[in-house]
Amino acid sequence: MKKNIATIVAIGAAASLTLAGCSGDGMGGTGGTGGGSGASGAGDKGTITLGFLPSWTDGLSTAYLLEDQLEKLGYDVEMKTLTEAGPLYTGLAQGDVDIYPSAWPELTHAEYMETYGEDIEDLGAYYDNAKLTIAVPEYSELDSIDDLAGAGATFDGKIIGIEPGAGLTSQTQKMMPEYGLEGEYELVTSSTAAMLTELKAATEKQEDIVVTLWRPFWANDAFPLKDLEDPKGAMGEAEGLHFLGTKGFAEEYPEAAALIEQIKLDDEQYGALEDLVVNEYGEGKEADAVDAWLEEHGDQFDWVVS
Repeated sequence: MKKNIATIVAIGAAASLTLAGCSGDGMGGTGGTGGGSGASGAGDKGTITLGFLPSWTDGLSTAYLLEDQLEKLGYDVEMKTLTEAGPLYTGLAQGDVDIYPSAWPELTHAEYMETYGEDIEDLGAYYDNAKLTIAVPEYSELDSIDDLAGAGATFDGKIIGIEPGAGLTSQTQKMMPEYGLEGEYELVTSSTAAMLTELKAATEKQEDIVVTLWRPFWANDAFPLKDLEDPKGAMGEAEGLHFLGTKGFAEEYPEAAALIEQIKLDDEQYGALEDLVVNEYGEGKEADAVDAWLEEHGDQFDWVVS
């Protein structure tokens, strides 16, 4: 198991406190730049606001990578943390957030894109093999989602999920009737941090548990897990992870948009980035993690600003 796992599980819980001073629409703090107007600070090209959910570590990792690169281009970067995808998409559409650095717009977040897509622009996909999964410990005898039917007592009738507003939650809710799991199982939603806490406790005791997960995500390597096969395809196909911008972003910040469009990561590169940001360095040392990643992988990319 990767080191500092107890600290990592706590990241999402700590992040959930970030919005304590936020307004009812989910956006708080100093507010976004709405496309960069009124920007000030160390950057001489304006302020770009990155909005992300710290407990969703794909966005956490790429947010700090973008912060590093955009600041080197001369922008001032504001980091805005949220706890649900809905307010993040709302903020992006309204211009309170300039970039969502790791969105799932093709399938998982399709409903948000249907609602807000006219006010959002796609800045490019950085990873093309993301997928939603249902997982159990590798010591479980189950191999397929089909096997969950009739095995509810083994799992106390619960599938442990993440945030209620997550696309993964919505997709799991659609999956359950296709496999005849309604009535036998309850999808328990709370937060990514809470799911990881239960997962950690169960696997340490070699107990049975079934959770909603996704790839890429560090927890797949940190815990003894296996994805359940999905013969009906009810959890959806693989999709890309995208950088999304508020409408007009590329016109307002053409240099930033050109750099972002070039960012492409494979499994090894992405995995190394997330591992360094989340596990090796941890909360408060994300910038150091990005520096370490660039030292190891930076010469592989034409887009890296040194």
